[in-house]
Amino acid sequence: MRNISQAKAELSALIEAVQNGNEVIIAKAGKPVAKLVALRGPIQPRTPGSMAGEIWIAPDFDNLPDDMAEAFGLKEPRS
Repeated sequence: MRNISQAKAELSALIEAVQNGNEVIIAKAGKPVAKLVALRGPIQPRTPGSMAGEIWIAPDFDNLPDDMAEAFGLKEPRS
């Protein structure tokens, strides 16, 4: 466990430790507040449009009912 000032001073070494499979706990006033772990992102980048044809949006999707439009200030309240 490292305190915040130690972590600032040793950031490069801590990142290297994380890349080697270790987890690093960072503490403030002796109490753990954060855990530094390796990022496990997607193996392949996402492909935009990969769900084309699988998602449908109703033609009236952007039309709010009157009461909702009033609540959001998009329409004058009824008298």
